[in-house]
Amino acid sequence: MPKLDRYLFREFSQTTLAAVVVLLMVSLGGIFADVLGDVARGRVPAGMMLAQLGLQLIRYLPLVLPLGLMIGMLLAMGRLYRDAEMPVLTSIGIGPRRMLRPVLMLVLPVVAVIALCSLWWGPWAKRTSQEMIIAGSRSLLVAGLEPGRFTELPGGNGVVYVGGMSNDGRQLSRVFVYKQARGRLDVTTARTGALSFVGRNDRYLTLLDGFRVEGPLETGMDFRLMRYASNAMRMPRNEDRAPEDDPQSMTLQALFKDPRREAAAQLHYRIAPPLLALAFALIAVPLSRSSPRQARYGRILLGFLAYLVGTNLMVLGTDWLGSGTLPMAAGLWWLLLPLLAVALWMYFHDGRLRRGFAVGATR
Repeated sequence: MPKLDRYLFREFSQTTLAAVVVLLMVSLGGIFADVLGDVARGRVPAGMMLAQLGLQLIRYLPLVLPLGLMIGMLLAMGRLYRDAEMPVLTSIGIGPRRMLRPVLMLVLPVVAVIALCSLWWGPWAKRTSQEMIIAGSRSLLVAGLEPGRFTELPGGNGVVYVGGMSNDGRQLSRVFVYKQARGRLDVTTARTGALSFVGRNDRYLTLLDGFRVEGPLETGMDFRLMRYASNAMRMPRNEDRAPEDDPQSMTLQALFKDPRREAAAQLHYRIAPPLLALAFALIAVPLSRSSPRQARYGRILLGFLAYLVGTNLMVLGTDWLGSGTLPMAAGLWWLLLPLLAVALWMYFHDGRLRRGFAVGATR
């Protein structure tokens, strides 16, 4: 490998790695807040918080890595222009075509990682997350109930309080359950309780020796008080949809076989991130062109706005495909192909227009 390629590759890779690490730290804070909120609402088992955090991070990599790659290239190329290294390289005949090799040495591996995350690893992470939650729901101790603490039911329609619990989480004591639905409230108390399962996802809380009060939520006197020896209550499901029916968790082979529009839209959504990353990386090279005294952060803001527009159009296009607003033959190619064409044109014409204007001005 020539020394110039090694030098440029080292500059590009170090800056890109720093940008990706910073973006991952920022994204990790938002993901952690979402997972923590799901744990507090009882949708995610408390003992699986770290595992869920890692799986959710894998799902967000196809959105974070393209931005990190573009910002890293902008910062690296901007430093070369700021330190007057690029004018020296241009003076000895090092143009965009010659720099394509060190650029692709970094861009292609990152695009390959984005493709793996978008096509295979991200859906696998979603399926694994759902399966872990379903398996964890078979134990109330793991599913979020703790003795001496009020726990919100999945869906936010009530709370459960448990005064005592056995080691395996199945036997309960001093149970209080509050639920509300369709304008009525339901308060149930019991001395003891036990957890049972029917099928794969249905959980029943069997309460023994207690009272139940049911009545209107707003106004009225239509209350009923019942004393019971045994009362089986169905617990809300943590997942409303099975993993195999959700296009976001389906394998790539299953998406090809699924005739639904949602599955075809999801397939286009998975193909888009690596192509967007390639286009943004190529655009970053001409976009970073500047004079040694010119500030480079304005170009970063411009690149960030281009990334926001591209990703938002990708998400909107996926929704339009799923709802039938766009024909399925159009896919997301109306966004990807023009963006790639503009990126290639800007890269291979980098500096030519400016030199042409300069020659015209001298005449």
